[in-house]
This record gives sequence, C-alpha cells and structure tokens, in this order.
Amino acid sequence: MNKPLAEFLNHLKNGRNYSEMTIDSYKRDIEKFFAFLFEEDIAMEEVDAIVIRNFFTKELMSGVSKRSCKRRLCALRQFYKYLLREGMINEDPFIFVESPKTEKRYPRVLYKEQVEQLITENRKRTDSLALRDQAILSTLYFSGIRASELVDLTLQDVYLKQRRIRIRSGKGNKERIVPINEICRDDIDSYIKHSRASLLALTKIPTPKLFLNGKGDPLTVRGLEYILDSIEKKTGTFLNLHPHILRHSFATHLLENGADIRIIQELLGHESINATQIYTHVTEKAMQDAYNSSHPRAHKK
Repeated sequence: MNKPLAEFLNHLKNGRNYSEMTIDSYKRDIEKFFAFLFEEDIAMEEVDAIVIRNFFTKELMSGVSKRSCKRRLCALRQFYKYLLREGMINEDPFIFVESPKTEKRYPRVLYKEQVEQLITENRKRTDSLALRDQAILSTLYFSGIRASELVDLTLQDVYLKQRRIRIRSGKGNKERIVPINEICRDDIDSYIKHSRASLLALTKIPTPKLFLNGKGDPLTVRGLEYILDSIEKKTGTFLNLHPHILRHSFATHLLENGADIRIIQELLGHESINATQIYTHVTEKAMQDAYNSSHPRAHKK
C-alpha cells in the first residue's frame, strides 16, 4: 500500500470515524484504480478526465455493474479531494466527472407471515445453537439493527428489564437506544441463561460480546451471514436470508402499520431522512403490485 492511500485510510478511521467495513471497501476500490494506473504506466498526479473515463469503460466492459462503478467513483472522489487538500496534487481530476446513472433498486423485504414462519420454525430446533440463533433472529427483526451493530453488542448494552438495547454505530461513532418487545427480550434472556456460558467455555479468552460463534469467540459479520444460511437449512425455510433483509422488513412493517417516518429514522440510526424515505417507495410498490395482481380490471384485456 502506498503512503498517500495509507494516510487517507487513517484519516477515514481517526478523523471521520468510518467503520472498518467501509474503510476496507474504499481501500479495495482505490487499489483497483491504482492497478489500472500501473498497467497504463500513469502516475497518480497525471490522472485526468480521459484516464478516469478509460478506467470506468474498462470496468463496465469487464462486467462490473454500474452500481459498483458508482461506489468506486465515490471512493476515488474522496481520495483525490484528500490529496488536493493535503497538497499532494495541484487539481482534482474528478471534479467534472459525472456518476453513471443506475437503475433505482428498492430493498427486498419479507412479508410478515414469512418472518413469523421463520421464527416459529427455528423455535422448534433442539440443537446446541438453537437458542443463540433464535436470539439473533429476534434481535435483527425486532430492533432493526445493522449486522455490524449486532456483532458489536456486549452484555452491558442489553437492558432486559427495561426492554432496551444500546447500539454503537460505526457510522459517526454514535450511540442510540432502541426498544425491543417481550419476545425479543425473552429470546435474549434464554440465550444468555442457557446457551452463552457453554459457548464461552469453549474458548480460553473471555469476551463481553453478547453473541458468540460455535467456538465461543466473538461473532463476526461474515459469521452472522453463515449462521443465517445455516438457519435456512436447519428449518427448511428458504428465504435467501441476509442480515439487512430483516432490517428492511422491520422498517417496512413499521411504516405499513402507521409509524411516523421520523421515528423509524431514529430507530434505524439514519443521519438523513432521505435514507429512510426509500421505505415509503417500497410500501407504495407493494401496494401497486398487489393492486395489479388482485384487481380484476387492473390490466387491459
């Protein structure tokens, strides 16, 4: 890794409080651009609009999606702004480069009945990891937290009597308190009392983290994705699960039941209401799809 990139990533971590996941994404995107510059024998300070256009043309022709190109452009813009501010370059070549237009994609959500079926079927399990997995499903759906926020939870962040959990978000290093219902409280309580200690006994290094993997170590985001995949196989309920689909379902179901969008914004930890507005479009799309499929006069014959 070259020195300017290392300094930029350090700035994101210590100056901007970016999460490790975001920093790693920026690193990979910028290094991909550096690899292109090396192949073309172009110095970092020699980059101009033509070089940038050639890079993204090559990316698109090799099958990289417009959405991925848009993300890479965002990372490179921030990097070159940093270089300009630090006096490492004389001008920003990205200032007049437009982002590729992408098709609007709405988050995929589960129907309430699908979530209920998933939780009900998983509750029938009797294996040693069943209580942990049940607590994970309940926490993801009934609190709407991010995958990274779930794996960062500690025992001290859970207030079972008050039915609250404290969340530390990697985005801006902010804290928020989120309520949970009785089902979620009972599932977490059952996991702590009857399962967590046996998992912790498998490792020599104690940890305050709430959720542990099968070896007793702190859970990771990748490990969480593996657990959701295994839950589908163990329950026979195949919904193409990933952590954020339960978060999206949480927000959409609240909105469908009349919750104020500002409250949902606070619960999700969104800094901008614009990030939360997408769920209004999700429910509008669901209504339109239901109308089109159900009303006898919805389509021309």
